[in-house]
Amino acid sequence: MIICRTPYRISFFGGGTDYPSWYRMHGGAVLATTIDKYCYLSCRYLPPFFEHRIRIVYRKIESCRTVDEISHPAVREALRFLDFDRGLELHHDGDLPARSGIGSSSAFTVGLLHALHALRGEMLSKSQLARESIHLEQDVLQETVGSQDQVMAAYGGFRHVKFHPNGQMAIDPLILSGSRLAELKAHLMLFYTGIARTASDVARSYVTDLEPRRRQLRIMKELVDESIDLLASGTDIRAFGDLLHEAWLAKRSLSTKVSPSEVDDLYEQARSAGALGGKLTGAGGGGFLLLFVEPERQPAVLQALDGLLHVPFQFESAGSQIIFCEPGVDYQEEDRNRRFEPALVGRISNPSVREAGTDFQSVRA
Repeated sequence: MIICRTPYRISFFGGGTDYPSWYRMHGGAVLATTIDKYCYLSCRYLPPFFEHRIRIVYRKIESCRTVDEISHPAVREALRFLDFDRGLELHHDGDLPARSGIGSSSAFTVGLLHALHALRGEMLSKSQLARESIHLEQDVLQETVGSQDQVMAAYGGFRHVKFHPNGQMAIDPLILSGSRLAELKAHLMLFYTGIARTASDVARSYVTDLEPRRRQLRIMKELVDESIDLLASGTDIRAFGDLLHEAWLAKRSLSTKVSPSEVDDLYEQARSAGALGGKLTGAGGGGFLLLFVEPERQPAVLQALDGLLHVPFQFESAGSQIIFCEPGVDYQEEDRNRRFEPALVGRISNPSVREAGTDFQSVRA
């Protein structure tokens, strides 16, 4: 049994410049951090007592005989990518909802690949894990997604990530004192808007034609360096909130889908109550609203947004981790033999099965 824990992320600056269609020509950069909210994936080789060979449990439950029968696209293509030919049971749980701009899709992909490799006794570097996840999402699944989410989920921590036109990435930790990090954290508030959307759908509204948006994207990239200089210099931390507001104005001008009217209303309510700046945490459209608010003004913002769920969080620095690993009974030979056989339910009357003490119905329950 393998259990993998992979963090979600919040992105401060540079989102949009991490799409290959942009950084392959102009370069890109982001400033982001992972938080103590996680995607959990557990997996094991499935014992050969069941009618199905593959069981996937997420918001749905899939019981399949072959990889081709799996409906979940990321799971199906990950198993194909790894040439995974064993019976498998996989369970997913998350601390935060999907389609909420917190990097949940990429956290799932990173955690899935990490867990499957670990199940086969393979240890990946964080670089390899990030690159395999980017390849799976962008090249195999053809999702309109950037590259920061996979990097952040794999590495964790407060990171300055630079994307070079040749495809190389520089993934550097942001070196700040503990007191400066605590000061920044004390000014951040995270709210769940309850508006679900698919990030790739929002991103597709502007990523497919980025050249007319060069000015906004260059501003967003420049704000990465400016924000890092601000944090490192000891400048009044409130200026970070002003930069967030500037970045949000640039980001929302990319497409009308980035900030629907209900999000604009929430943001203005927060600003009227004392927030200096903020942003939606992903491609836009809904999900989580990150706000920069002086501590003494936070009660007023909480009151102004009393219809939203406030989500306390802390920064985390570990990235994707295998938090449990326990070898089980290896039924590899039995699994290989039954790959092309009829389902076990059709053979349950076999005396040898009964003599082995296998009550199929009780095992399945």
